[in-house]
Amino acid sequence: MNFLWPQFLWLLLAAPVLVLLYLWLIRRKKKLALRYASLSIVREAMSTGQSVKRHIPPVLFLLAIIAMLIAAARPMAVVVLPSNQQTIILAMDVSGSMRAADVQPNRLVAAQDAAKSFLRELPRHVKVGIVAFAGSAQVAQLPTTNRDDLVTAIDSFQLQRATATGNAIVVSLATLFPDAGIDVSNFGPQPQSRGVPIEQAGKSAKKEFTPVAPGSYTSAAVIMLTDGQRTTGVDPLDAAKVAAERGVRVYTVGIGTVDGETIGFEGWSMRVRLDEETLKAIANKTQAEYYYAGTAADLTKVYNTLSSRLTVEKKETEVSALFAMAAAALALLSAGLSLLWFNRIL
Repeated sequence: MNFLWPQFLWLLLAAPVLVLLYLWLIRRKKKLALRYASLSIVREAMSTGQSVKRHIPPVLFLLAIIAMLIAAARPMAVVVLPSNQQTIILAMDVSGSMRAADVQPNRLVAAQDAAKSFLRELPRHVKVGIVAFAGSAQVAQLPTTNRDDLVTAIDSFQLQRATATGNAIVVSLATLFPDAGIDVSNFGPQPQSRGVPIEQAGKSAKKEFTPVAPGSYTSAAVIMLTDGQRTTGVDPLDAAKVAAERGVRVYTVGIGTVDGETIGFEGWSMRVRLDEETLKAIANKTQAEYYYAGTAADLTKVYNTLSSRLTVEKKETEVSALFAMAAAALALLSAGLSLLWFNRIL
């Protein structure tokens, strides 16, 4: 625990002084008690039960004073608070390998169902955007709070060839920062056509900005789900670097087989392998996390975990009010017990 005004902690030295003063007063009262004519009256008044009770209110009051002194030092603590993240971009792989049925009923349907479950768990005020990517990346739905529009966008996915994970990150960032000039063309020539938000047409010139600490942008986050490795487009680590410089966390979710398998449909086949190493590197570079989902149930759990992770955050904040409230409660309890037991306040 840190303190904004640590110099006030010196006042805590008054606590042992108050304890010594209290002990001195008790000894003084005992000496005065010897003046009673009948010691039996003293013994009766000083029974074990009464002896314990009489110390409880002063101890509670002393604790109240200590709590007040700590509050005066303005303590700071890491507490869990509602997150101020207002926008989340779901970047979802729609490459042909998502047709594989190793995740029932198949990878794409499992991903769609999990994404819709994720939307149901999010607070209504959080905006969500959808980016679909395969050989290119396109904005399927601009950030919105309308869950029906988001579900419609998720249900309308069409499978395509190739996997451009880097493009997915770039388009997600362009969606979050529409005036920043972020575009896949900033990363050099690309082997295939790129999909970018319509608003970005003619804005591909990279604008100057001052990099911030990775993970420091708390108003938005990107969640990227993929089952393969990059086969075209922007290098995902280069894209992750841009995200890190803007403080945006990119959470990565891997689905399917790590060892790889051959998938065939519509007269052609391909070898697909989950590139966990790159997905972990993306998450690490942006101060986020990587999750592996081997089954539909795992995928749903991952999205539920991300929902709770993104709607709350650990943050260092001042907790002086908590100590002040505890001090007030202890002082009231001390006075109440003293009135109840002895008809006086301390």
